Amino acid sequence: MIKLSKCHVGDEELQSIQQVLAAAYLGMGKQVFDFEAEIKAYLGTEKEVICVNSGTAALHLALACLDIGLGDEVIIPTLTFAACFQAVTAVGAKPIACDVREDTLSIDLASANKLLSPKTKAIMPVHYASHVESIETIYDFANAHQLRVIEDAAHAFGSYYKQSLVGCQGDVVCFSFDGIKNITCGEGGAILTSDTKLIERLRDARLLAVEKDYLKRKAGQRSWEFDIVHQGFRYHMSDIMAAIGRSQLRKIEEFRKKRKEIVACYLSELANLPELSFLSLNYEDIMPHIFVVRIANNKRDALRAYLNQHDIEVGIHYKPNHLLSRHKTIYRLETAEKAYEQILTLPLHVGLTQDEQNKVIAKVKEFFHA
Repeated sequence: MIKLSKCHVGDEELQSIQQVLAAAYLGMGKQVFDFEAEIKAYLGTEKEVICVNSGTAALHLALACLDIGLGDEVIIPTLTFAACFQAVTAVGAKPIACDVREDTLSIDLASANKLLSPKTKAIMPVHYASHVESIETIYDFANAHQLRVIEDAAHAFGSYYKQSLVGCQGDVVCFSFDGIKNITCGEGGAILTSDTKLIERLRDARLLAVEKDYLKRKAGQRSWEFDIVHQGFRYHMSDIMAAIGRSQLRKIEEFRKKRKEIVACYLSELANLPELSFLSLNYEDIMPHIFVVRIANNKRDALRAYLNQHDIEVGIHYKPNHLLSRHKTIYRLETAEKAYEQILTLPLHVGLTQDEQNKVIAKVKEFFHA
């Protein structure tokens, strides 16, 4: 089976894990603090980096530490992973699903504007398929309505927007480092912000809100006498995760090169299929996490089955959240619903060989009799 996505790890990651095991400390320690510093240096940002144990934890913690909760609403594009919506309901707030743009499948601010209410406290744009959609416009919208912005940048680590790496700018930016992301920690995530009060809340909250516990851990000590003021969670990253992430970060330019080569090959080889179209993304600037195409004339499911029959795994990113039982709306989001019937994700990962990609391309063309 040619996999849709998978992690790419090697001897460096194994050696980094062995070093942590040899140190006999598996919790949050030096490796995590070093990883945070290295992410900050890589991005070239003055923002603080707070590492946690998943991208979902990053979203949930950001919402909780912004005191978004019962009675509040957060606007989110419906075409995203369920983590966004579940993070909002986890703090007791209500996710408000809005539509997406036809060309990029990113947030449609015209749809978001119609869904504003006095209860709206934040907006959560999603950098779908690693693409950052007119972020200045999103912040203008948020500022006009006094909203916090929590960017779900799970797909976009290593992507550029106007010559700056994603994460350098913005209010609150959340990354994911799970097994198939642009770099992985096995699991893991990070929150970036310049908000001084929020930084302190986040640092404590990931450690069950034990006040200043992160400082003790940084000094290799434990907190014995402490206070807790806010709700906290056991969301800290472990040294094993951070060690893997540090090894991955050192390879990121190699990973970027390979991912961009795969996408360039798809764009070139599949360009002349009339029933297949691409999203209007700036592939020069992004570090592509997934490669999504649209299939016309109700042929998506047939193509999906055909590729599966030939041992090629493909995916659908994503079923719109407003169609899920927990988050179902009384209104329709027609652009997202149409996209859901057409989108297909082709294999894209660093371990994909040229022969494997050639087979994917050949079978897609064969299906369309090209």
